[in-house]
Amino acid sequence: MDSAIDLLGACASLTEYWSPRVVGTLNGDYVKVAKVRGTFTWHKHDDQDEFFLVLRGELEIAFEGGRSVTLRPGQFYVVPRNTLHCPSAAQECCIALIEPQETKHTGDVVSPLTRSIEAQLGEGA
Repeated sequence: MDSAIDLLGACASLTEYWSPRVVGTLNGDYVKVAKVRGTFTWHKHDDQDEFFLVLRGELEIAFEGGRSVTLRPGQFYVVPRNTLHCPSAAQECCIALIEPQETKHTGDVVSPLTRSIEAQLGEGA
């Protein structure tokens, strides 16, 4: 990588909600940005933790049993592996994610929101 990455700029250029885009790599993990609004899919990642960083807006992550965490700009949360969760945003929100390359977008479920890694890399759907 030869230049700095503007995470907010990369997120602003996205046209589809809940469709992450890979913007870098770090020690074998992907750095992604996503523009989100509404409710995502309840899912879990059996073998990977998931890092959420809010760049703009507000993100709520709900967990099984009724617990949730709300993130505001500059705040992050790590969802532990094998934890059922469902992110949502009442208004448009930009987030950054750091995930191992093998992490499936919607974890253990397939939904209309599921995006392949090829799509996240900008290589098509």
